[in-house]
Amino acid sequence: MSKSATMKSDGSVPAASRKKARSGLTGKTKIAIAAGAVVVAVAGLIIVAQPGTATSTPAAAESAAGSAGSDGYLAAVRKKYDFGTISMARGKVTYRYPIRNVGTDPLEVRKLYTSCMCTTAALVKNGKVSEAYGMPGHTPIPSINIPIAPQEQAYVEVVFDPAAHGPAGVGPIERVVTVENSAGQPLELAFSAVVTP
Repeated sequence: MSKSATMKSDGSVPAASRKKARSGLTGKTKIAIAAGAVVVAVAGLIIVAQPGTATSTPAAAESAAGSAGSDGYLAAVRKKYDFGTISMARGKVTYRYPIRNVGTDPLEVRKLYTSCMCTTAALVKNGKVSEAYGMPGHTPIPSINIPIAPQEQAYVEVVFDPAAHGPAGVGPIERVVTVENSAGQPLELAFSAVVTP
């Protein structure tokens, strides 16, 4: 029995002392356990937030969508593109990401936006190019609500201006374009480059 647990004259230990003796956890131990739980929770969120690996073929994109059910599902043949080394002096660079509704129901592309003001994105469908949209807070990002039928393909055309940040913008960069759609999870398309003067 601990020194703090005193016996009553009838030989019993008061309830408060029994509870303290049973728990055996000090305040420092409780804090350490809580801190450990927070670290585990944050690590789990980081793992869940990691971008998925890019699929390399339409068939792979379709098989990845198969688990999403029979409704509309927006997938990309390639979710990440590397421009390699690019020069500010040569100007803007462009890449078109093929996207497809691999589900069985129609869906709508609701919004397009970028992670930086140096990048714009437009939806290209049946040869028609939508307005180019940029970064929220720097340009308006209206709803565009462009339908994509089952198995229909469209493109997200991304334009990156390596000179947008001036001399401070040299070195490796990574940017993301987000495609919000009515089928659920936004589709994120990423690109990287090494910017030189």
